[in-house]
Amino acid sequence: MRRIIRFFLGGNSALLAITYTIGHIAIAMTTTYLITGTTLELAAANALVEPCINGVWFYVLHTIWRRLRNEQGDAIY
Repeated sequence: MRRIIRFFLGGNSALLAITYTIGHIAIAMTTTYLITGTTLELAAANALVEPCINGVWFYVLHTIWRRLRNEQGDAIY
Protein backbone atom coordinates (compact mmCIF):
# COMPACT_ATOMS: atom_id res chain seq x y z
CA MET A 1 0.00 0.00 0.00
CA ARG A 2 2.82 2.39 0.87
CA ARG A 3 4.41 1.79 -2.54
CA ILE A 4 1.14 2.68 -4.29
CA ILE A 5 0.82 5.90 -2.27
CA ARG A 6 4.43 6.84 -3.04
CA PHE A 7 3.86 6.08 -6.73
CA PHE A 8 0.96 8.52 -6.90
CA LEU A 9 2.28 11.24 -4.59
CA GLY A 10 5.89 11.21 -5.70
CA GLY A 11 5.39 10.44 -9.32
CA ASN A 12 4.16 12.33 -12.30
CA SER A 13 2.07 15.43 -11.55
CA ALA A 14 -0.12 14.69 -14.59
CA LEU A 15 -1.02 11.21 -13.29
CA LEU A 16 -1.92 12.63 -9.90
CA ALA A 17 -4.00 15.41 -11.48
CA ILE A 18 -5.85 12.95 -13.76
CA THR A 19 -6.63 10.63 -10.83
CA TYR A 20 -7.86 13.58 -8.78
CA THR A 21 -10.01 14.88 -11.66
CA ILE A 22 -11.68 11.51 -12.30
CA GLY A 23 -12.57 11.18 -8.62
CA HIS A 24 -13.79 14.76 -8.50
CA ILE A 25 -16.07 14.26 -11.52
CA ALA A 26 -17.58 11.10 -10.04
CA ILE A 27 -18.22 12.81 -6.70
CA ALA A 28 -19.65 15.96 -8.32
CA MET A 29 -21.94 13.94 -10.60
CA THR A 30 -23.25 11.75 -7.77
CA THR A 31 -23.77 14.72 -5.46
CA THR A 32 -25.62 16.73 -8.12
CA TYR A 33 -27.81 13.73 -8.94
CA LEU A 34 -28.67 13.02 -5.30
CA ILE A 35 -29.27 16.62 -4.24
CA THR A 36 -31.22 17.88 -7.25
CA GLY A 37 -32.81 14.68 -8.51
CA THR A 38 -31.90 15.60 -12.08
CA THR A 39 -31.08 13.04 -14.75
CA LEU A 40 -27.65 11.45 -14.77
CA GLU A 41 -26.92 13.08 -18.12
CA LEU A 42 -27.51 16.59 -16.75
CA ALA A 43 -25.62 15.76 -13.57
CA ALA A 44 -22.68 14.54 -15.66
CA ALA A 45 -22.71 17.65 -17.84
CA ASN A 46 -22.78 19.85 -14.77
CA ALA A 47 -20.04 17.83 -13.09
CA LEU A 48 -17.59 17.94 -16.01
CA VAL A 49 -16.76 21.64 -16.26
CA GLU A 50 -15.59 22.62 -12.78
CA PRO A 51 -13.57 19.45 -11.99
CA CYS A 52 -11.70 19.71 -15.29
CA ILE A 53 -10.68 23.28 -14.49
CA ASN A 54 -9.74 22.16 -10.97
CA GLY A 55 -7.65 19.32 -12.43
CA VAL A 56 -5.59 21.76 -14.49
CA TRP A 57 -5.15 24.00 -11.44
CA PHE A 58 -4.11 21.00 -9.32
CA TYR A 59 -1.51 19.97 -11.93
CA VAL A 60 -0.03 23.47 -11.97
CA LEU A 61 -0.04 23.70 -8.17
CA HIS A 62 1.56 20.27 -7.71
CA THR A 63 4.22 20.99 -10.33
CA ILE A 64 5.14 24.28 -8.65
CA TRP A 65 5.15 22.64 -5.20
CA ARG A 66 7.47 19.85 -6.34
CA ARG A 67 9.80 22.32 -8.04
CA LEU A 68 10.00 24.50 -4.92
CA ARG A 69 10.57 21.48 -2.67
CA ASN A 70 13.36 20.22 -4.93
CA GLU A 71 15.02 23.65 -5.01
CA GLN A 72 15.03 23.73 -1.22
CA GLY A 73 16.53 20.25 -1.07
CA ASP A 74 13.65 18.84 0.97
CA ALA A 75 12.45 15.30 0.49
CA ILE A 76 9.06 14.95 -1.17
CA TYR A 77 7.96 12.28 1.32
